[in-house]
Amino acid sequence: MSSSDGGLMSSAGLVRYFDSEEDRGVRVDPKTVVAFSSLLGIFILMLNAFA
Repeated sequence: MSSSDGGLMSSAGLVRYFDSEEDRGVRVDPKTVVAFSSLLGIFILMLNAFA
């Protein structure tokens, strides 16, 4: 048994974990996240300017 066998087994577990996590959760377009974050930042700056 060589040391590369253990690395292969641990890598296989990570690949299986990330494959199973890919199917769950909310899908949001990255452009939507950037747009929402920008609008929120502008809104907060406006609140600070008028406060």
